[in-house]
Amino acid sequence: MVLSKTASQSDVSVHSTFASRYVRHSLPRYKMSENSIPKEAAYQIINDELMLDGNPRLNLASFVTTWMEPECDKLVMTAINKNYVDMDEYPVTTELQNRCVNMIAHLFNAPLGDDETAVGVGTVGSSEAIMLAGLAFKRKWQNKMKELGKPHDKPNIVTGANVQVCWEKFARYFEVELKEVKLTEGYYVMDPDKAVEMVDENTICVAAILGSTLNGEFEDVKRLNDLLVEKNKQTGWDTPIHVDAASGGFIAPFLYPELEWDFRLPLVKSINVSGHKYGLVYAGIGWAVWRTKEDLPDELIFHINYLGSDQPTFTLNFSKGSSQIIAQYYQLIRLGHEGYRNIMENCQENAMVLKQGLEKTGRFTIVSKDHGVPLVAFSLKDNSRHNEFEISEMLRRFGWIVPAYTMPPDAQHITVLRVVIREDFSRTLAERLVLDIEKIMHELDAIPSKVTEKLATDEKHAVVVKKTALEVQREITDAWKKMVADKKKTKGVC
Repeated sequence: MVLSKTASQSDVSVHSTFASRYVRHSLPRYKMSENSIPKEAAYQIINDELMLDGNPRLNLASFVTTWMEPECDKLVMTAINKNYVDMDEYPVTTELQNRCVNMIAHLFNAPLGDDETAVGVGTVGSSEAIMLAGLAFKRKWQNKMKELGKPHDKPNIVTGANVQVCWEKFARYFEVELKEVKLTEGYYVMDPDKAVEMVDENTICVAAILGSTLNGEFEDVKRLNDLLVEKNKQTGWDTPIHVDAASGGFIAPFLYPELEWDFRLPLVKSINVSGHKYGLVYAGIGWAVWRTKEDLPDELIFHINYLGSDQPTFTLNFSKGSSQIIAQYYQLIRLGHEGYRNIMENCQENAMVLKQGLEKTGRFTIVSKDHGVPLVAFSLKDNSRHNEFEISEMLRRFGWIVPAYTMPPDAQHITVLRVVIREDFSRTLAERLVLDIEKIMHELDAIPSKVTEKLATDEKHAVVVKKTALEVQREITDAWKKMVADKKKTKGVC
């Protein structure tokens, strides 16, 4: 006779995770538990909690790549355990990074000879790339001022108020004054004329944005260059330009090849670009490229040898993964000019589909430009009853993550919604988004406005003062922003 054996309570390997004790207790949040749990239970519990995250493919707030080909995914997983900084141990990975730097430098028309190697570095993202470029400008300016016997303790940088927060971080962390050109209603990028007026002897560079995060518009780098050339002649200064091409660097060469914004302009000394945006790589890779070796002070470069051979390094980070570098090389050789051009054209066409669909509703004003990063930024024509923040919140019911935000000074009374069109956002999804927005607008028409009701209640207890339409719009926007902030505090989610 064969005797059967009943599994004991301690034999966790035969239990379903959902029938085990591991789902009956809260997970550790601040302190490690004393005992281990099975790998299957740890995986299942964490995986289930992650289901509460938004769907990356429907995250239309982000410029960051959310899809790559399966073959590239395999390369990423193969290299997931390689530390890029071990250059002597992983020489092929280092070679692939150098190939990427040279390809990108040529893409940006760097003045390189046939046998000349480009000057650049792979970074964790454009934020690190901007920090490195800013440090190079600061050090060159300081060295020049020391040679002239002039004060070198008050450097400044000129940008538009539309710059990404990483520029503010650079200014604060490295003690550089940030001089911002204010925006105006209807013009949401840096005005080159106003920027050059703000330049003085202590300006280390003017930062131009090729693809504003607010509305995708390209700033006029060519005009900025020409104006600065004239000012430098008049003053004897040599104020340079850095181009923040985080979003537009992998777009302009393929959609607008005749546009002069890169190293074809003599004052453009460095450029950053995000490989994890329209470079089509998962998050974690950016690039900084300099015009010539003279534009990157050698004193900023460190040489280390304790990992093997002599290794020059110019980064803020040290250890980092190799996967994204390898993925970038895959995309560059896999797609080539033809592939990148086709993808960017598709993105631009889908942006037009979404724009036209929104215009047909008759409810929105398009704030973005057709010429620039493929995105659609739009505002309500009439926000007296409901506003953009309500639309953003209600779109989450359908899974869409579409941000609503106010413009920087002096256009902060303007509120917009923004949809970024990435490679994986198809025409079908664009048409579906328009339908869902139309549904939301019908729903909003049928319900009273929470914000206007609140303002009406407040007015009962206050002296009635006639306000302009602009003042009313600002009050409604501020009230809704406060409601959203209060809701985040109570629910703990964004």
